Amino acid sequence: MNICVFLSAADLDERYTRPAKEFGTLLGKGGHTLVWGGSDTGLMKVVADGVHEAGGRLLGVSVDFLAAKAREGADEMVIAKDLAERKRLLLERADAVVIMVGGTGTLDEATEILELKKHGHTDKPVVLLNTEGFYDGLKEQFRRMEDEGFLPRPLTELVLFAEEPVGALAYLEESQGVA
Repeated sequence: MNICVFLSAADLDERYTRPAKEFGTLLGKGGHTLVWGGSDTGLMKVVADGVHEAGGRLLGVSVDFLAAKAREGADEMVIAKDLAERKRLLLERADAVVIMVGGTGTLDEATEILELKKHGHTDKPVVLLNTEGFYDGLKEQFRRMEDEGFLPRPLTELVLFAEEPVGALAYLEESQGVA
């Protein structure tokens, strides 16, 4: 399975790097391909290292202005002309999406896939990995949107909030019929 992971390229502490590395290792051991922003810095590097060390494949989609930070030795690296093309290519190449901790770029990517799913333009499974309760506020906001009629589909049809990497990957594998 090609699993797109949206996450930060920032250097963060162990409470965020440990689950990122764990998810990458699980993904690699499962024989899956990481589809990610291609950066060799921060959490992007951590998850890619986990995948690579566990024998998985790396498919990066960087962007022109960040190409200097692209990971050397990825199985495949595509350089997009801008962020919009990058998002499109990441989603095209993915069978499923995991949203990990990140900043405004990660939030932009997350809302794009959820908007596409909301309108029926994709049926790819989406997991929001809620490491250390990072997305508790967003979860509350989504529930309010659902409760007050802003979502035409139940929240549970759009995204699964997972607390641990193993649960995130298990959900994706089950949803795609991968054992």
